[in-house]
Amino acid sequence: MLLSIVILLPVVAAGVLLAVPGLPDRAASWFWVAVAALDLALIVGMWIGFASQRTAGAAGIVDGIAYQEKIRWIPTVDASYHVGVDGLSLPLIAMTGVLFLAAAIWSLREKQRPRTYAALFLFLQTASIGTFASLDLILFFVFFDLTIVGMYFVIAGWGHGNRRRSALKFFIYTFVGSLALLVGFIGLFLGSETRTFDMVALAADPPLTDSPVAAGLVLLAICVGLAVKTPLFPFHTWLPDAHTDAPAAGSAILAGVLLKLGTYGFVRIAMPILPDAWQRWAMVIVIAGVVSVLWGAFTALAQTDLKRMIAYTSVNHMGYIMLGLGAAGLVSQADDQARTIAVTGAMVQMVSHGLLTGALFLLTGVLFNRGGTYAFNRWGGLAWPAPIFAAAFGVAAFGSLGLPGLSAFIAEFQIFTGALQAAPIATVIAVTGIVVTAGLFLVALQRLLTGDTKVPEATGLASARSHGGGGSAARGGGTRGVKTTTRNDGARAPAVFKDLHGRELTSILPLLILSVAIGLFPRALLDIIEPAAAALASLVGR
Repeated sequence: MLLSIVILLPVVAAGVLLAVPGLPDRAASWFWVAVAALDLALIVGMWIGFASQRTAGAAGIVDGIAYQEKIRWIPTVDASYHVGVDGLSLPLIAMTGVLFLAAAIWSLREKQRPRTYAALFLFLQTASIGTFASLDLILFFVFFDLTIVGMYFVIAGWGHGNRRRSALKFFIYTFVGSLALLVGFIGLFLGSETRTFDMVALAADPPLTDSPVAAGLVLLAICVGLAVKTPLFPFHTWLPDAHTDAPAAGSAILAGVLLKLGTYGFVRIAMPILPDAWQRWAMVIVIAGVVSVLWGAFTALAQTDLKRMIAYTSVNHMGYIMLGLGAAGLVSQADDQARTIAVTGAMVQMVSHGLLTGALFLLTGVLFNRGGTYAFNRWGGLAWPAPIFAAAFGVAAFGSLGLPGLSAFIAEFQIFTGALQAAPIATVIAVTGIVVTAGLFLVALQRLLTGDTKVPEATGLASARSHGGGGSAARGGGTRGVKTTTRNDGARAPAVFKDLHGRELTSILPLLILSVAIGLFPRALLDIIEPAAAALASLVGR
């Protein structure tokens, strides 16, 4: 019952918001924050009670699933409302709760239809948590598709730039991908002896084991559907436009949560239910991961827009995840321990990417709120007027490039360690992606934080004040519509650019603190993930 409350509480709250049209805008925003905080508190309670809910010695996927609930839904095809959590889903549900609370706090000053905006995000929260908790393929598909609908309206209704075109592109790409996913699910149903959509039953008794061609085709359909959502190269082309034109909170949820629905589908569905096919095609998965790593990194390096740069780094980071998951299928080249480490690293990377990229997109929202642009050439020297912003951006950037002491290092170290034995050449090539990622984030830090302070003219800087003989002068930058302030010793021009404050600090800093906590004290997370990762590696190796 507790898990169903966690899943359904946000959408019920959304219904309340829409049913009370007289509710003041500010009250609606605070109501959203309160519901998101309550849902996160319930998730924390689930985390605390998780160990006591599991059967002794059971790891997950086919046994040891906690908070399990099952209600008959479509009996003719054995589809049910079947939900539960294990070491694969619980960390992602917790990350989802944290990110939606951060989005709610960030959006407290939303002025454009805040009641509808809050209701949409609450709807999205239910759809996202429901996808991670689903143990039935049809239920998974329903929640999976609802996330597409919710994010479409967020981008189209509250985005900027060419938001309607970007929202439509997002919807068409991901909806077509979900249709391929549905075809794969039907193939699993028809290929199973018991004719069921239950994930636990299908993982315990994999279908199509005697039909390698059919299993390969079903895996192809599932992988195409999930690759669009993840996204992997070459299915990623919807991502930059959707991120660039989405509101900051929408981008944080899209990158932090919705992309993980794709990678989670691989570990929950493709790998344990089609283990033979996954083994046969594992090297293709590894290659797709490596190509995504390099393509995402080099394309991000070429961007002149901060938000598009961060969007392309998501393709890069999702490639690392697929490298680890593909390596777990190379049974003949690696032992069980190496493959378990690779899966564990992939799961930690999902959580780490959600926290760090969520923070980065909220920080880009700070720039847009202050100056209405993400272009690198419109900003500069922000470390002077906004030291807290500079520190937060630095932590998020260094975390994303895998600096030791932050969560991404734990994830990438395990992925490379686990994958090296199974696919040494591919792993070595993928490591070069870290170098490129480090370069692009260092360039971004240099452009935004160092040099003369430069902000768009719409925000501007106050006129420089002259101090004796050694004054500072405010002068136009090299780009039209930009004002630049040059600083000399002892003379500082007052900056209009405001540092992080209030809701911005409250929404962004917890994400960075959690990343640091995972980087320094990873055991709390690894103790949850490792047993399920070992079970998954064992199931794939059957």
